[in-house]
Amino acid sequence: MDELPGSLGTSASLALRFGQTLFSTASLLFMCLDVEFYSYTAFCYLVTVMGLVVPWGMTLVIVDAYSVFVRCLPRQPRIIIILIVGDLALSYLSLAAACSTASTTMLLHDAGRSLCPAKLCTRYQLSAAMAFLSWFLSMGSCLFNLWLLPSL
Repeated sequence: MDELPGSLGTSASLALRFGQTLFSTASLLFMCLDVEFYSYTAFCYLVTVMGLVVPWGMTLVIVDAYSVFVRCLPRQPRIIIILIVGDLALSYLSLAAACSTASTTMLLHDAGRSLCPAKLCTRYQLSAAMAFLSWFLSMGSCLFNLWLLPSL
């Protein structure tokens, strides 16, 4: 079986997972550096989802790093299906969280400086941008693993 770049156990998958974890951690940090995020449901939702994405991504970074360095590919259909379902669920959740955070931030920004000071709005926008990047890498990884599934 040929090695599909981006599927579980490859160096491309390790890079995708590392990027996903990095961007979701950055999104979480940008949002949580301020204690006012809990005032809005969209921001709480982003923090919750990114709080789920970070351990998921870190676990898969460890699995991919082990697979790359030991050259042991964990390619059983059950593992790939669990990975695809987990990636798909978390990528949809992170897309919803990023979209809701971006729209709430734009709404607060348009409402005026009294609701969202410039520094705070910029931080929320950066958090939403990092969540979008995390979603993009997560969905890419999900699609590569979905592409691998029929060959198993």
